[in-house]
Amino acid sequence: MKASKKLKKEDVVQLNPEVVGNKIFGECFMIVTEPKSWGAQGYVQIPGRGQAYYRAKWEEMEIVGRSVWMVE
Repeated sequence: MKASKKLKKEDVVQLNPEVVGNKIFGECFMIVTEPKSWGAQGYVQIPGRGQAYYRAKWEEMEIVGRSVWMVE
């Protein structure tokens, strides 16, 4: 992903399994909670268990859309 793209809170990104730092998050959809200059902080929802938070660099993710609901 290029840093020139505007990433916003509530955006949904998918984490690239080939380059993601923590392989357990590969292919997961992450909801952005905080866009950063280096990428984004966000969470992956785990059904029945809650959220797993992750910090993804630009090269680790691609924007796929917007979330309708978000954990606050």
